[in-house]
Amino acid sequence: MPLSDVRITDLPAMRVASALGYGENPEDLAWQKISGFAAMLGLKPGNPGYRTFGFNNPDPSPGSPNYGYEIWLVLADGQDLPEVPEGITIKEIAPSSYAVTRFTGLSKIGQTWQELVAWFEDSPYTRPPNWSTCLEELTNPAETDPEKWVFDLYLPIGR
Repeated sequence: MPLSDVRITDLPAMRVASALGYGENPEDLAWQKISGFAAMLGLKPGNPGYRTFGFNNPDPSPGSPNYGYEIWLVLADGQDLPEVPEGITIKEIAPSSYAVTRFTGLSKIGQTWQELVAWFEDSPYTRPPNWSTCLEELTNPAETDPEKWVFDLYLPIGR
């Protein structure tokens, strides 16, 4: 089923707190780290100013159940930070252009990524010269049912 709703958006330069998990469920490991740091900043999932992006890092390897997942917590401009705990890194992210699609339900993430890549292959857009990371944004992080999670998938594009 091809995508019917893709929008083009630019993400500005961002300062982020980054957490990395590695193993069979690295998303959970990274989420625990980043949510703990967010709590130190007074941020809770679902509150204004709580925006995260995640992506595989490194990608899964054939024959191994282990892979990495990195989560970025977007920091407010000029935000003072407490002492950054072990497992959290502060990064500066360059601005990038993306093709973005939205869907609901964690079980659909693989299929939706495939559809977005197929859309890109038939689009007038090109792969950017400095290929950046594909991102996943959970837009309703306070929701506890994975099949009610709403995601935006970000595929980097050149214009």
